[in-house]
Amino acid sequence: MTELHSSTDIVLPKGVKDFLPARAARIDYLRRTLLDLFHRWGFRLVLPAGLENLDVLERGLGPDLRQTAVRFDDRQSGRLVAVPPDITPQIARIAATRMHELPLPLRLCYSGRVLRHAEQQMGKDREIYQAGVELVGLHQAEADAEMIAMTVEALETLGAREFTIDVGQVEFVRGIMNDLDLEQDQLARLRDHIRRKDAPGLRDLLEELPLPDRRKEELLALPRLFGGRDVLEKAAAVVESTAARQALDNLYEVLATLETYRVDSWVLFDLGEIRGLDYHTGITFQAFLPGIGHAVCSGGRYDNLTARYGRRLPATGFTFNLLNLFFALEKELSAPALQRTDFLLFQQGRDKQKAQKIAAQLRRQGFSAARDSYPRSLPESLDYAKKMDYRYVMVIEEQSDQVELIRVDDEQKTSISVADIETGKIGLAIQRS
Repeated sequence: MTELHSSTDIVLPKGVKDFLPARAARIDYLRRTLLDLFHRWGFRLVLPAGLENLDVLERGLGPDLRQTAVRFDDRQSGRLVAVPPDITPQIARIAATRMHELPLPLRLCYSGRVLRHAEQQMGKDREIYQAGVELVGLHQAEADAEMIAMTVEALETLGAREFTIDVGQVEFVRGIMNDLDLEQDQLARLRDHIRRKDAPGLRDLLEELPLPDRRKEELLALPRLFGGRDVLEKAAAVVESTAARQALDNLYEVLATLETYRVDSWVLFDLGEIRGLDYHTGITFQAFLPGIGHAVCSGGRYDNLTARYGRRLPATGFTFNLLNLFFALEKELSAPALQRTDFLLFQQGRDKQKAQKIAAQLRRQGFSAARDSYPRSLPESLDYAKKMDYRYVMVIEEQSDQVELIRVDDEQKTSISVADIETGKIGLAIQRS
């Protein structure tokens, strides 16, 4: 006897979701649109493995991501394996170990799902859909600008009308902080106040620290160095560190290329940004849309990552979080992502061969077509077609050489001969209807 379960017993683990057809179509539209754009910029698709040996994967993971990897014993090898929590380290491994014979630069793109352990907080995703690019082998500022320009073009292509690209430079922060003669716990407290842009807390902390006034002035400026192009000029007036000034020169180079691409109006500079301080080696950026508190895209330069796999190559790239992007643009995606089936074929009686043959002909001509196999009346089939996003119901009579097309949106009717369907003239009939 089959055991019955309450629907409250059949639940998913926290942090993962099912997506039914309407939302799945939007997410797939995001994925396909981004991959098409990546291809137009010269990037080639790679499909990284969905499982990695943990010791190999961890070489490319920073401390934070290392803690999020979902790991388990592999009974075949006896080794610990993990589901990757991020795809960029996998691309670094592939570029360093599998693509020696190819000339540089490598323009690689990807789309896939990663899995992360996450704290059990409301709304915290463990399964993350990613799509991104990695440009490996170029150290020039133009490469960093290209990543930002691609991000802007992607958001515009997807229908975003309001967004910002927040650009930082980790070498600017490093240049200020690296020559501070402080204990590790003091540096950690400094980073925390800077990360939270807590100017009052930072000022109170600096009063306790044995630093020259000039150093304190540089550090106090960091939370305030956020805004447009004038931020770079303000930073130049404050900092003395040679490394920090070189980072500013790099930002000016990137800005010049963004002006050439005519995307600089979307850019804000955040010189107090310390995200990725232990991972990135230059430009960093995040894309934000209204109504969502998380970045929809994150990127930056990471020149040391491929060296962990035996081949040092400069690299930069970015990753879109497709779920963040989906929730930020759900309304804008309704029309372009709608996946409608062209024809629902309705035929009564026991012999359905005529409908089956017509459905096959329509598919060969590039249309989508399904036969309504469920026993119901024509009004019921029309109601079904409306709820399931069909464009037309095609009514077929066994003894007639004509079929009736009913447009689902307004139930307008037109007729077409079976012979015209066979000769590919169905498109003309649709245009007339």
